[in-house]
Amino acid sequence: MADEDTLLQLVTFQLGDELYGVDIMDVKEIVKIQNVRPIPNAPFYVEGIINLRGEVIPIINLHKRFYIKKMAKASDDEIGEDEGGFIILDIEGNKIGIIIDRIARVVPVQGDEIKPPPQMLSGIGTEYIHGVVRQENNYLIILDTRKLFSAKELQKILEPEAV
Repeated sequence: MADEDTLLQLVTFQLGDELYGVDIMDVKEIVKIQNVRPIPNAPFYVEGIINLRGEVIPIINLHKRFYIKKMAKASDDEIGEDEGGFIILDIEGNKIGIIIDRIARVVPVQGDEIKPPPQMLSGIGTEYIHGVVRQENNYLIILDTRKLFSAKELQKILEPEAV
């Protein structure tokens, strides 16, 4: 867990029915949904790649990776209103995009508010979770971006065979 007197800034987002957060220092940018080009022989949870201002970035579908249902859209949503996007993360010096259902906001969290995660939370194993923070009548799940992918997975994502 973080030191008790540490103030973390978390970028929060909706994935399925849960609210997740990642350290703002790991976030390079947030971009709107765009066309993703599939890549052959990539792991099942890799949607493909995008070209972002001349840089090729792999896009990961955490819904598939962790078997999370997509967020249900309210019937009164306007067209385009509930559009998701990509959060571009910097993991070990590599840029990787993750698909999100909806961006929330940046939230300051005090280190002593972060509690260890329960054994199993929404299909995501505790090894991927830094901690949880109680918010009103819900929990904010803080993902550990460095543990989302093993070194072997990162290599497969960043250098798929036969591209």
